[in-house]
Amino acid sequence: MSDDTRLMTQMAQGDASAFTAIYDRHAALVYGICKRILGDPAAAEDVTQSVFTQLWAKPYSFAGGNFGGWIARVARNASLDIVRSAAVRRREPEMPTDMPSDNVLEDEVFERVRAGAIVEAVKALPADQREAIEQAYFQGLSYREVAERMGAPLGTVKSRIRSGLRQLWEALHRTVAT
Repeated sequence: MSDDTRLMTQMAQGDASAFTAIYDRHAALVYGICKRILGDPAAAEDVTQSVFTQLWAKPYSFAGGNFGGWIARVARNASLDIVRSAAVRRREPEMPTDMPSDNVLEDEVFERVRAGAIVEAVKALPADQREAIEQAYFQGLSYREVAERMGAPLGTVKSRIRSGLRQLWEALHRTVAT
């Protein structure tokens, strides 16, 4: 039984010191994932607090396995829920007088074009680079976890991610320049 699993068992029995230990071990990871997705430190802190509050309220929600990977997915999903709900609120004005100005519409069009360019650039990457980047940046896995999942040495995964990011930057730079 891993230390995290043991701590979660203790936490399910109401042990506050086990919760403190879990928080101390994983708060930086959760905050980092939230900040990367949300782009706002204050919002990332709020979601981090929410993730750990839910964990304290429902410690049995962890069914075993790799706790770090599990809590990273919980943080990612909670952050994406915030992003989605903000997008829905932006798209559904309550009254015709709430229609966005032309500048807001232009910004939204630009954002959608840029998002489409990013998706296309990621699709154009070689499969090994795309898989490594998706796991590291979209699933929130560490490079070591990506290496384990891909069955590749850590150095190879780092190289694939670095090369893929360089190709993405070049592709997006060309898109912006045209």
